[in-house]
Amino acid sequence: MSALSVALTGNPNTGKSTIFNELTGARQKIGNWPGVTVDKKVGMIEHNGRKISVIDLPGTYSINARSQEEQVVADYFKENKPDVVVDIVDAANISRNLFLTVQLMENGIPLIINLNMMDEAKRHGIKIDMQKLEDAFGMPVTNTIGKSNASVRTLLDVFTNTRLSNYKPSKIISDHIEKIHALQHSGLSAEKIDEEIISARYDLIDKIMAQAVTVSAAGKTFTEKLDSFLANGVTSLLLMVAIFYLMFQISFNWIGQPLADELGGFFEETLAPAAADAMADAGVADWMQSLVSDGIITGVGAVLSFVPLIFTLFLCLSFLDGTGYMARVAFIMDPIMRRAGLSGKSIMPLVMGFGCGVPAIMGARALDTNKDRMITILVTPFLTCNAKVPILMLFAFMFFPDNAANIVFVMYFLGIAVAVLMAKILNATTFKGEESTFLLELPPYRLPDIKTVLLEAWDKGKGYLIKAGTIIFAMSVLIWFLSNFNSDGMTEDMDQSYLASIGSAASTVFAPQGFDTWESGAAVVTGVLAKEAVVSTLGILYGADEIDPDEAENSAQALLSTTMGGVFTPLAAIAFMVFTQLYSPCVTALGTIKKETQSWKWMAFAFFYTCAVAWVASLIVYQGGKLLGFE
Repeated sequence: MSALSVALTGNPNTGKSTIFNELTGARQKIGNWPGVTVDKKVGMIEHNGRKISVIDLPGTYSINARSQEEQVVADYFKENKPDVVVDIVDAANISRNLFLTVQLMENGIPLIINLNMMDEAKRHGIKIDMQKLEDAFGMPVTNTIGKSNASVRTLLDVFTNTRLSNYKPSKIISDHIEKIHALQHSGLSAEKIDEEIISARYDLIDKIMAQAVTVSAAGKTFTEKLDSFLANGVTSLLLMVAIFYLMFQISFNWIGQPLADELGGFFEETLAPAAADAMADAGVADWMQSLVSDGIITGVGAVLSFVPLIFTLFLCLSFLDGTGYMARVAFIMDPIMRRAGLSGKSIMPLVMGFGCGVPAIMGARALDTNKDRMITILVTPFLTCNAKVPILMLFAFMFFPDNAANIVFVMYFLGIAVAVLMAKILNATTFKGEESTFLLELPPYRLPDIKTVLLEAWDKGKGYLIKAGTIIFAMSVLIWFLSNFNSDGMTEDMDQSYLASIGSAASTVFAPQGFDTWESGAAVVTGVLAKEAVVSTLGILYGADEIDPDEAENSAQALLSTTMGGVFTPLAAIAFMVFTQLYSPCVTALGTIKKETQSWKWMAFAFFYTCAVAWVASLIVYQGGKLLGFE
């Protein structure tokens, strides 16, 4: 017997993904729909000896194909005939949710209507007569409480036992479908037809609501009370800043970064020496020892050490999203973001960009329009990701010890200012004429389902882990080779290596910026592979044996005692900081841009245009500073 195919559909914030996670648990496969970046989730389960394939369709308000999510759902039902389609309806917002139900029904899709969050509907004074609703639609109606495993598991009996062929449309449904068919062939203008069809759908919903739903008067809800200060006025903006500050403290100071330090220490202080000793005892060739311990373990370990930080950040964001607060953030920021040509939803991936560009770029897939997605992806690299901080701190402490904090703050502000400026320019040129829409539902505040939060954090973090691990592994081998070999073979003199030749070629571009040594050129090149490599490259090339990004002041003094202090003037140092703040994303981020845009062209554009912006900005800083007498 073939597996029973079940598709879950419904509006966003109806608890659909929670039901999917409760049904399938860890037995999920995450991918992308062909041609788009919207997540595709499929899970396999077995019930009463029957295998069931469950697919979680993207949350959508309609199937008009105006957004990627709508297009995915519309295409799915055109190309597939699942055995069971379950329309998850938020019982507390039943009137609005039934619009999608009616649209699916018009397309001849046999449905099981599942009223989710019935407990919230009761608290809102909403009483739903399930039998009358079933009679009105002529379709089976069930109910669940999304976070209740026992409640959700009863759906499995519904999947295997319900015979949709036994249900026939009611008279009001048949009359509605005839009316829609008549409108579609009425000869009216397309715009007028759409208006009439939408009006007919709402008339039908009103009739069904009058038959099956009773709404009693209720006082101000908890959500409304909370929104009075969490999503209203200047107070909401200050509270938002405080909440995100707390999230960053948790991710980068209290939990994520300490774990990252421990993991990094394990790779550097335990695994690499142990591997070197084991290979030495086994008589492995010196070059292989160097490749494994200095290249692969050190290079990959530097990136994998950020995994706890990334997972912690995703965990915090998934938790906030589960509470319903993330929708308020987009609502609060919309007026501000519109001045840069974006909608309020763009704020979320941009905020993630201060942690790491990879999840920020991936996060842009949640935006509604192609313009918002593309502009957000293309300006995210200007923000100060975690990997840029050691560079800024190192140079700030080296050349401006009395004003180091102010210098770093200015660099943060510079990244934000350039991102906003380029968003406006891209909006007025490359993406001119594409309108940003801002349709957003503010879901009720609720305690997040922990299982869903953990699974979402794992899904996103796993993607970062796989991408970072594979790309950085290859790059670590490459950079080890370049720094240890030349045309005559392996060399102990790094000045004669391929890396020195590459650095010399790159450095000629930076003569107008005041840092045209091959070492700085090499640091810029390795920084494309991973921004963390800039500090370690400078430390190695200028003879400082130990460079610790967490001890920026001591590391700066160590470098200053070498020849580096005589190579960079303070003004050239500022120009170098500006360039590294703004230039190309790392290869992992570039690979993510390729994946998210599905285009080599946009990946190349992101690389070249950010490098051009960085070169011009650093040129203005250096040459402008000279004209003002700061040199």
